[in-house]
Amino acid sequence: MVRFAFILHPLTVGDIARKYPVARWLPKRLMHWVAQRMSPKVVSQITGIRSATGATTEGWFVGCPLTADQLVDGNPDEAIDKIVQAGEVAQQLGAEIVGLGAFTSVVGDAGITVAERLDIAVTTGNSYTVATAVQGALEAAQLVGIKLAKARAVVLGATGSIGRVCAQLLAPQIAALTIVARRQEALEQLAVELAPTGTQINVQTDINQALQDADIIITVTSAIDAIIKPEMLKPGAVVCDVARPRDVSKQVAQQREDVLVIEGGVVAVPGAVNFNFDFGFPPQTAYACMAETMILALEERCEDYSLGRNLQLERVREMTRLAEKHGFALAGFRSFERAVSPQQIERVRQAAAQLR
Repeated sequence: MVRFAFILHPLTVGDIARKYPVARWLPKRLMHWVAQRMSPKVVSQITGIRSATGATTEGWFVGCPLTADQLVDGNPDEAIDKIVQAGEVAQQLGAEIVGLGAFTSVVGDAGITVAERLDIAVTTGNSYTVATAVQGALEAAQLVGIKLAKARAVVLGATGSIGRVCAQLLAPQIAALTIVARRQEALEQLAVELAPTGTQINVQTDINQALQDADIIITVTSAIDAIIKPEMLKPGAVVCDVARPRDVSKQVAQQREDVLVIEGGVVAVPGAVNFNFDFGFPPQTAYACMAETMILALEERCEDYSLGRNLQLERVREMTRLAEKHGFALAGFRSFERAVSPQQIERVRQAAAQLR
């Protein structure tokens, strides 16, 4: 049996306070100082994963104490050092592959340096994350009443590595696709690559213009601040935000009851998995990046996977095939790090229907 580990971290100081209640009364700056000096540690053991093939695996959650702010805006060398320390904890536990969760996967060169400094395999989980993001966006669109045969979709950040793969996966499944990025020449080159899909391909450098008629939006830009605001979206739109930091303002979820914002898919894990830790998902489900780590362990593929910023379409397709082989499947959606309930989707559908 190949065992795995997955690195988690607190998104905010508030997450630290859930574990250590005294943190609620301490200034944010002080808590950041404390987090920088804490050591990574084991959060829980993960058991009960059984593939449809009969293969099994088990693993651990390892906690990296840095918050999202510290990982994204702090010293990248210090952040990588802390992530490597968490990986070394995984090594000592007996894991042969480790997944980089949440913002640990975007620091520096997106896992390459971490992998070079560890003696076990490393993945960001991005291949299966992108696969389920596109699948999730399409399924969510149908649930809120969008007909894919007539749908107009947009990919923001389309000429980047992840955006290009999203466009390639999305184009054959909808009526029209607008690809958006800063450089017109790069967009026109991508449009030529997408032409054989038979889908109407449009290019656009103006985000506001591109979003006006968009039914489905997948956004994967490298923007530092949120670029999608409530007033930019049509009623009934589905927005899948794969970017880190997020491209979608929280105000969209707060102000637009007629718009569904997701961040990808919730994945059902085969067997009777017990994470022994509550990360806000229904039982026996996980993030796609977690699932990719488990799938590689079940395949006994102790190799680096989904590292760096040059995501490969073939790896996304391979991970999709392996997920199906082992019995992993989309089981819902997540929004702002929490599972989306059927009631939320129905509220969006009804609100959108009144405004269309």
